[in-house]
Amino acid sequence: MRFGIGLRAGVAIAAMGLGLGACATVPADTTDTGVASAPVADTEEAVVADFVSRMSLERKIAQLIQPQINSFTPEDMQRYRFGSYLNGGNGGPYGDEYAPASEWLRYADEMYDASVQPLPGGEPVVPTMWGTDAVHGHTNVVGATIFPHNIALGAAGDADLVRRIGQATAVEIEVTGIDWNFSPTVAVAQDDRWGRTYESYSENPELVATLGAALVEGLQGNPANADFLGTGRVIATAKHFFGDGGTDNGVDQGEVTGDLAELMEIHAYPYPATIEAGVEAVMASFNSINGRKMHGNEDLLTGVLRDQMGFDGLVVGDWNGHGQVAGCTVTDCAQSLLAGLDIYMVPDDWKALMETLVAQVQDGTIPMSRVDEAVTRVLRVKYRAGLLGDAAQRPSERGVGGRYDLLASPEHRAIAREAVARSQVILKNDGVLPLASGANVLVAGAAADNIGQAAGGWTLTWQGGRELERDLFPNATSIWEGLESAIEGSGGSATLSEDGSFTQRPDVAVVVFGERPYAEFAGDRPDLVFRDEEGLELLRSFQAQDIPTVAVFLSGRPMWMNRELNAADAFVASWLPGSEGAGVADILTGAREATGRLSFTWPATCEGEPLNSADGALFPLGYGRSLSETTSLGDLSEDCAALMVGPSREMFGSGRLGEGVTAAVGAGALPNLLGSEGGVTARGFDRNAQEDSRQITMAAGSQLTLSQDEDSGGAYRITYEVLGRPSAPVTLSTGGTTVDLTPHFAHAVEKGWREMVITEECAGTLGESITFATEGNISFRIAEVARTDLPEGTGCSF
Repeated sequence: MRFGIGLRAGVAIAAMGLGLGACATVPADTTDTGVASAPVADTEEAVVADFVSRMSLERKIAQLIQPQINSFTPEDMQRYRFGSYLNGGNGGPYGDEYAPASEWLRYADEMYDASVQPLPGGEPVVPTMWGTDAVHGHTNVVGATIFPHNIALGAAGDADLVRRIGQATAVEIEVTGIDWNFSPTVAVAQDDRWGRTYESYSENPELVATLGAALVEGLQGNPANADFLGTGRVIATAKHFFGDGGTDNGVDQGEVTGDLAELMEIHAYPYPATIEAGVEAVMASFNSINGRKMHGNEDLLTGVLRDQMGFDGLVVGDWNGHGQVAGCTVTDCAQSLLAGLDIYMVPDDWKALMETLVAQVQDGTIPMSRVDEAVTRVLRVKYRAGLLGDAAQRPSERGVGGRYDLLASPEHRAIAREAVARSQVILKNDGVLPLASGANVLVAGAAADNIGQAAGGWTLTWQGGRELERDLFPNATSIWEGLESAIEGSGGSATLSEDGSFTQRPDVAVVVFGERPYAEFAGDRPDLVFRDEEGLELLRSFQAQDIPTVAVFLSGRPMWMNRELNAADAFVASWLPGSEGAGVADILTGAREATGRLSFTWPATCEGEPLNSADGALFPLGYGRSLSETTSLGDLSEDCAALMVGPSREMFGSGRLGEGVTAAVGAGALPNLLGSEGGVTARGFDRNAQEDSRQITMAAGSQLTLSQDEDSGGAYRITYEVLGRPSAPVTLSTGGTTVDLTPHFAHAVEKGWREMVITEECAGTLGESITFATEGNISFRIAEVARTDLPEGTGCSF
């Protein structure tokens, strides 16, 4: 194991029989919010049972279906009565992911009203509920508080702080009329190459359990108190059950292998704590365990989670995760319901899945008893949350609905600033910190004044992005803004210079740099090399001029940073701090003591293999310096074989543009190949995973260009699918040559995914960009665009 700590006896797993000690709590005293307690459990069960007994099969199945807001309408809600719905990471009300908070609430009211229209024959109406990924604050909504990601909160290591963050997040969610948060992530990440490492509090399962339970309590309230799931509280979700942080080689949605009892000692460890805290929902994981996908694993979803851990809430699937089960498709998967899934998250193909499930109940494939069990679990959660029966109200009439002044309120921002400060981990300090009062400070680096980069993924959009405009963060302070205020407030001077140039020699330079934002599989890495050398070059430049430097590194994981550590006089692991850059300034200026400590082992080498804290670590779990600790770190080895591999030559893949690649439409741009501009519309499409591809619609006369900032060489390899026969010429241009794609696109219609290879044999000299152009309307999909070295003379293929 990667940690050297003992596990609680109650969570030790017997190798034979999978015995797991745990206890589930029964919600305590009730108020008029509809919360049930042990003395009134009969009332809860009686109300739910009465609803279930009077529901038609079609309405029951609808309770088990969760579409996304981009793929259905209020009219569909009234017709089908979905039990719940969600907004994906790139979804917003009325098709606007940057819609103001008032539009989110208006949409919630509209969907709620559609769900409670009277039904014929006296059939009971069941209000719907809206789920969202508010994983570090209510960060899908412009103007909300953006808290640090979980990896930073693990470094702060304070359950009370996490509990307060959960409550603040719940309040802001309720302001916009949403009922359910898909959080906390209680993954115990063991391989930092995994793209979701920053969603994990720690590699230490005990710390994950403690902080995960604290967030549950902050979101829902304490089940022993009267405000449980009351005003300013929302339904929480522990995810992803289980093993998401233990996949082989850190591959997202991949395989977890090993002795099951040992795997559970690490990856199932946090769940009893969240159940004890009263969590009402658990989300199934994408990954497989020893060859079996979790969305179809009855032994674990039912045998362990239900029977042994005592969980009585609902189990929701992840984005089309049921479609990955052996023998299943997205529209046909009885196996998941039979295994213990209660709600299918089926963003777009909801209608076909509903029809299939109804037919499978009618032909006996799925017993009605299993349907009733799943519906009972869904309605039980709704009852406890005040969404069923007399307690139910429109979203705008509940609690703090419509209290927009509570979004990024001064109190919430103060909590976020505290969290930022307490999560900063000083790895090196040769005496330059804290910054001296009255000093002339130069602040450099593209990330210094970029809130999108400091916030990371799951911020306004699924992948986040440093290209997000500043006006999308009206209630935020960048790291530069925080430093400027603090330094000038103490009598010093501060200058922002992204490229590090200056006219007046500074006393010290603060260099802010780090990883580009990413989410899920788009963040998977083959190693822990940080290849973007912007920060390194700045640090070395200042070092050559004898200017002391402070490196502020933004990242979603520990990385091999020996070169930067050698070049800097002080080095701060800042993680992904979010909207309160003043919290970083609080540490750098000494306004607060540095108390952040690593919740993940920091690697001494660059390969990225999972570490044990006592073996191969540069800095062990729990390491972090106070501001007064100035012991020399010494010179670190800069040898790294992986540096010889160089950066990826993928221009587009895994749902994002490659480093230094842009998508242009005339004079406009499509950031990360999403949006509409100049007759071209690109939206996310699920090929093998959520939005790992793009569906592109081009109007007659439009052009779309993908460009690299420098030519990496090699043939163009494009994985594509054509959706309709072209009505006019379609071309691809590169290096001054134009290739007619019209006959190839016509041949490719309805033939699924194909590969196009463009070499010098048909295109002459290949340039650093490719341009699609069309004289008629055309729709196609792209999964990958890459540059590939091929033998000389290789012909083109389509």
